[in-house]
This record gives sequence, C-alpha cells and structure tokens, in this order.
Amino acid sequence: MIEIVRLSKRYYVERDGRQVLALSDVSVTVADGQFMAIVGPSGCGKTTLLNIVAGLIPYDLGSVTIDRVRIEGPGVDRAVVFQHASLLPWRTIAGNVRYGMEMQKRFDAATMRERTEYFLALVGLSGFEKHYPSELSGGMQQRVNLARALAADPAVLLMDEPFAALDAQTREVMQAELLKIWSQARKTVLFITHQINEAVYLADRVAVMSARPGHVKGILDIPFERPRPLSLKRETRFLKLEDEIWKMVEETPERIGMARTAS
Repeated sequence: MIEIVRLSKRYYVERDGRQVLALSDVSVTVADGQFMAIVGPSGCGKTTLLNIVAGLIPYDLGSVTIDRVRIEGPGVDRAVVFQHASLLPWRTIAGNVRYGMEMQKRFDAATMRERTEYFLALVGLSGFEKHYPSELSGGMQQRVNLARALAADPAVLLMDEPFAALDAQTREVMQAELLKIWSQARKTVLFITHQINEAVYLADRVAVMSARPGHVKGILDIPFERPRPLSLKRETRFLKLEDEIWKMVEETPERIGMARTAS
C-alpha cells in the first residue's frame, strides 16, 4: 500500500533566486494491488509526485510510505516505466529484460532465465529474445520496458505516461494489453497520464490534481467491471464519467495541454 500524507515539494530556481511550490498538501492512498491513475494540468506536479514515490527526488513536508515504511530513496520494491523505453541498444531483448534483475543481485542465472522467458511471453514477445531494440517498433519496445520492470518483481509499478509516444492505434492496443498483464501480475500501480479517457479505462480510481501548486481536487472510483473491452470507451456511462472528470479540471484543454476524446 502506498500512503502519501500532506506532501509538499518546493523547487529552487537558481536563475531567478526564488522558490516554486510544485506540490502542496497532497494526500493519496493506493491500496495493495490497486490501479490508481493521476490526471491534471501540465505542470501540476504529476511526474514530480511519481518521482518522489520512486525515491528519485526528496520532498519537503509530509510523508510517503509503502507498507508503512518511509521512502528515503530508490528501492527494489518499486520499478518505473517511463514514457520512452530507454532500452540498452547493445543488449538483446532478453538482455534488456534481465538488466533489472542483474542490478539487484538477488536472482540466480536460472531464475533470471525463467523470469525473462515468462515475462516476454506475458507481454507477447516470445521469439524476440535475440533481437535488438532497433529491430522493434515503438510499441514492442515499450512492451520490453514493461517486461523488464515486472521481471524485477517490484511490489509497486510506477508508470509515467508510458504510451504517450505511441500512435493512437498502438496506444489503444497497449492499453488493452496492459490490463491483461496487470490482471495476471496484480501489482500496485500508480499511473500518470494526460489522457482522461485512458485513466478511466485503465484505473480502479482516478485522482484529479489542480494546477500548480498541485494538490488533489478529488478522487473518483471507477465502477466498470473487469475485464474491460476497448468498446467500453464508446458507451454513454464511460463518456459521462470522462466528462465529470473534465469538469473537475477547470482549465481549457488548449491551456493545460490535455487530450479530450474527439466527439
């Protein structure tokens, strides 16, 4: 379980000699095995929040814990899937998936081989073990990125707009694939996105953040049963909930850089 309690974060802007309040009094709880999505205006601090949970940057006030243990830095209980796959070009696909396990030094060679095969199969890439990243499409590379994160066996999966660089069709396919993979792996997920319909489709709950300084304006439970077909996005009940979240956002799409579903 992730617990974020009254979190605040300031940045010092050296060129101006001033401090900028990025996050203010943020409180969010993500239950064990839950899929939580966070949406909000560009610059509201979504990625900053995720990086704090990842242990990549410090914070000023409040507390951030996983299973009641305070986060003081990166840990093997968390894995991050960034927007770009950032695969090692000189390593094969299997080598990239093994990389996270190798860094932890807690898996023997046989275990790493078994887990590499299992998670490549889970993301639909069996048979590509000996390929190199340059030989794969963007969507396939992001599948490798996800397999690498899952193979390291984290308790928490942190995802920062992982499908933003993909074309619309590939993005929808990857959303459906992610739900299939998550239903089997059942990791606790914190998912950052600019696409409100993506958040509604994927998540159990959606937290809506305000413009900077970012704070949580509200959290909505997503009532749709699982598994969820992509056709759900065209149903009236889905569009009604998407619109409800849009109303919470306040700023216009042009100003905040978010993506509304075309009508």
